[in-house]
Amino acid sequence: MATPVSDAATEAQPVSANNGGLRAFIDNHQRIFVLTGAGCSTESGIADYRDESGEWKRPQPVTFQAFMKDEAVRRRYWARSLIGWRQLSVARPNAAHCALAALEARGQCETLLTQNVDGLHQAAGSRNVIDLHGRIDAVRCMSCEQTSRRRDLQPLLFDLNPDWASLDATNAPDGDADLDGLDFSTFRIPSCPQCGGVLKPDVVFFGENVPSERRDAALAHLAHAHAVLVVGSSLMVQSGYRFVARAAAAGLPIASVTTGRTRADALLTLKVSEPCGAALSFLLP
Repeated sequence: MATPVSDAATEAQPVSANNGGLRAFIDNHQRIFVLTGAGCSTESGIADYRDESGEWKRPQPVTFQAFMKDEAVRRRYWARSLIGWRQLSVARPNAAHCALAALEARGQCETLLTQNVDGLHQAAGSRNVIDLHGRIDAVRCMSCEQTSRRRDLQPLLFDLNPDWASLDATNAPDGDADLDGLDFSTFRIPSCPQCGGVLKPDVVFFGENVPSERRDAALAHLAHAHAVLVVGSSLMVQSGYRFVARAAAAGLPIASVTTGRTRADALLTLKVSEPCGAALSFLLP
């Protein structure tokens, strides 16, 4: 794996999409590897993790190790998910998702690798999508590997915990909700109906490895790309940053559309500091 030139906050000169910089970048490259992050979905009402400086907006998400080892952590996770799922489940694609689907329809998207778990790229019509961190609308048993739909778990959670139905909370990223200060000790969580194992959303938690087949598939597509377009990602997480570092080492031009600092600012060919939907709106039919 290539190492980055620098992780410092060296800013590429921001270029407004209105002056044609981004349009020219896209028009000049036929096979574009697209990498998206949380900023691509904020206009759909899904909260992101970091501020414009790349710092955490709230405490870091639960780790894989804590979730698997501690039932109290699992109770807290599923209680918050019970409330947060209500908004996430009705989220719809925004202009950025639709613009990237249009880019694929033009035949210019080599593949779309997303760090998001919300499935909104597919809902917008993108087909060549790799869900790097999995999908929040699926649940996996950590023992027998059986998967099920998250929407089917929601009524069961409410049946087991009827007193929680009236609660409301501020939405947090990826179907989470801010319920701090509540007692989760009596919250009941279901086990796998097949084997009694631990149920976990089918997403890659912090501290958990991205499945090698997804990583390898993405790298194979990157090897055929003419350029990289990053949309809505600060690239602070290594699982996404590695692809930009690899592209830079290979000499590929890299454009970023996001508001705020990214970990890869020193590696960028073009940086557009605008909301994703507005910056990509010229791609819409």
